[in-house]
Amino acid sequence: MTNDIYAPFPGRSDFSAGLTPRQLARYEELGTNLEVVERRIADACAAAGRPRDEVTLIVVTKTYPAEDTALLAGLGVTDVAENRDQDAAPKAETCAALPLTWHFVGQLQTNKVRSVVRYADLVHSVDRPRLAESLSAAVLRSERAPLGCLVQVALDQEAGEGAGRAGVGPGEVLALADRIADTPGLRLAGVMTVAPLAGPLAGDPARAFERLAEIATAVRAAHPAATMVSAGMSGDLEQAVAAGATHVRVGTAVLGVRSPLR
Repeated sequence: MTNDIYAPFPGRSDFSAGLTPRQLARYEELGTNLEVVERRIADACAAAGRPRDEVTLIVVTKTYPAEDTALLAGLGVTDVAENRDQDAAPKAETCAALPLTWHFVGQLQTNKVRSVVRYADLVHSVDRPRLAESLSAAVLRSERAPLGCLVQVALDQEAGEGAGRAGVGPGEVLALADRIADTPGLRLAGVMTVAPLAGPLAGDPARAFERLAEIATAVRAAHPAATMVSAGMSGDLEQAVAAGATHVRVGTAVLGVRSPLR
């Protein structure tokens, strides 16, 4: 795909006119998958008594090429996520002309911070004060707009499990949220979690996301603007929506089964 494909504004009726047969087939495949996911979200919202517009779909494009990101934009996707800077940075640069919000959702090392702040609108995986300080320094140097930050919550740590994994235990969330809110160049946006693999909530995403909702309520009580609750993926988005998630991160259900990371 040439850069010409990135020029049409998403939503134009002639967006697909310049696609090759291979690109058009992928465009249609992604469109079909998106329709299924959108219906799942709409049904989950209806079941929970929530308006559909309370939930934002973030398509996780990791391991897939910039070409797919452009096709997704052509289909009306507004939010995309990546979890590795070495993949995300060139992809974001290629797609810079597209009206996309970029979310960084992976574990972030401080040596990648300067690169990430060049393209990310939000970082969902802030899990330590040192990372917040590094993000702040990079944002202030770049003179960009404040960076949205979510506290990554490791629910399994509440039961003494998950040591060494990304995220902070529920008991540490408020302290880190306060730290982010007081750090120049950063904007506390909310909280994020992944359904835990260990502890009493393992295998029970409904209960896990209900616990995250309790934590999110406590964070909002101290920081009313921190309204984002990022939870739920391809296999458990319904439970996340039922528990109050405002953003669901869906990859496989839209893009297909991923190749193993190299």
